Amino acid sequence: MDTNTIESILTTDLTSLSEPPAEKAACIEFLLDLAVDAGRVTDRNAALDALLAREEETTTGVGKGIGIPHTQTEAVDRPTVAFARSEEGIDFGAMDGSLAHLIFMILVPAGGEDEHLSILSSLSRSLMHDEVRDSLYEAESPEEVREVVTEALA
Repeated sequence: MDTNTIESILTTDLTSLSEPPAEKAACIEFLLDLAVDAGRVTDRNAALDALLAREEETTTGVGKGIGIPHTQTEAVDRPTVAFARSEEGIDFGAMDGSLAHLIFMILVPAGGEDEHLSILSSLSRSLMHDEVRDSLYEAESPEEVREVVTEALA
């Protein structure tokens, strides 16, 4: 994935360093609202329904303190990634039992299976590295978060 792609899907206005709600569905709404406020979502309710339906299917807690709620939906017209960091941790049902402290929400337009899988797998792979997660925990601004992710995915 090239850095232009990363920079267009994870913008600083899609990044929050404020504590998100501690409950999974409320955290998903918090991330979704970043995307709504950034003008990335055409239908908030449809996007929320798609995200919550995906959560019902299978866990989006990938372990190592990471949650990646994601979906394909007609409620967005371009790939979008939103990020929040939680001190408290949120239960995304990870197999290793860990709470999610780094949460990335991926929204991809309906029919974008390849793009969806590419973003999800690239992000998941890069987040398995301790130094990438440590850098995200230490980031002090949305710009730093974006820099870490851009470098990790480049």
